[in-house]
Amino acid sequence: MKSWFAIPLWQRVIAALVLGIVVGLVWGPGAASIKIIGDVFIGFIKMLVVPLIFFSLVSGVIAIGDLRKLGSVGGRALLLFVITGQIAVWLGLLLGSVFKPGVGLDLSGIERGPIPEPKDQTWQDMVLSIIPQNPVEVMAAGNILPLIVFALLLGVGILMAGKDGDPVARVFDSGSMVMQKVTAVVMELTPFGVFALMAWVAGTQGVDALLALSKLVALNYVGCLLMIVLMYSAIVKLLAKLPVVDFFRGITDAMAVAYSTASSNATLPVTLRCTQRNLGVAPGTSSFVVSLGATVNMDGTAMYLGLATLFGAQIFGVDLSWADYGMIALLATAGSIGAAGIPGTGLVMMALVFGAVGVPLETIAFVAGVDRIMDMMRTTTNVTSDSAITVAVASMTGDIDREEMISADDV
Repeated sequence: MKSWFAIPLWQRVIAALVLGIVVGLVWGPGAASIKIIGDVFIGFIKMLVVPLIFFSLVSGVIAIGDLRKLGSVGGRALLLFVITGQIAVWLGLLLGSVFKPGVGLDLSGIERGPIPEPKDQTWQDMVLSIIPQNPVEVMAAGNILPLIVFALLLGVGILMAGKDGDPVARVFDSGSMVMQKVTAVVMELTPFGVFALMAWVAGTQGVDALLALSKLVALNYVGCLLMIVLMYSAIVKLLAKLPVVDFFRGITDAMAVAYSTASSNATLPVTLRCTQRNLGVAPGTSSFVVSLGATVNMDGTAMYLGLATLFGAQIFGVDLSWADYGMIALLATAGSIGAAGIPGTGLVMMALVFGAVGVPLETIAFVAGVDRIMDMMRTTTNVTSDSAITVAVASMTGDIDREEMISADDV
């Protein structure tokens, strides 16, 4: 038992991920029988999300102490979210234009999946949805964005109350510390959950569909890797002024969990732990930026929406103008912001983008069979983006302890 815990967690997680893929490929569809282990792990992770965000955000606002600084953190984070989102969607459009994954594709052997209904929601509905009209209901439903709004307002109220708010502040500080300890316990289950989920995915995904759509899948991975290796490394190096290798070593756990679960929300507790414990970001800044990013920052989804739209246009012979490209860029960014951090959301958001530029929704049916494989990489990209922007904002606001950055021997 001691030898198990002596191995750094990230090494155990990576080993479990690789072993899970091997077992799944050998076992085949029978690997679905151990998916329950992964479901139990995800259940524990989801259990943490609401209380961890709530206590951490309120405690973080109190720790920041200055409302002007809080606005500075939020403004910088949102600006970086928008910039990286736009770069991501235009990268997807570029890859789709250059490599043309839908041209000459034989669709006869592809088993079609369901076509989700377009989401009928106006911008007024989107605005109203972020207002926590009933905080208890918001927590019960796990709606992260309105929960963030309520937690921030509560933290601001405690600050404004001054000494009268000190007893409540101590409650949230204690609650935040307790939730961090609970998270540390749950994180020890990560290797087992990752192993089971990867075995299930590798054993049950349709190989025929994967081969038929291999070009689209490959471009999805190439686009995500380009953003991770180039864009986020540049953010870490130039804005955060941190060693890139140490950054990626510090978020290895979060990337592995993101890849296996395909859920930004499920990975959120791990991302918080990595940015605070491994990268030295102050809890207040980390809680705010990571929580907000898991809800509105979906670079991988934005890139894929651009790529998939061109894929569908090429399959069905739809000519797109530069105005259509601009519309795709706008809606892909907006759609990625509105996307929930759960598996399969990209399929739902496709309906919004496709409908605006005349691409048939039948495109969704062709990619549904391999969407999980692509969603895993998109989620990894989203989580990496959240972490990179968090350390960049923390560096700009002086909320990072550079000595806390872990070394290779300490991970």
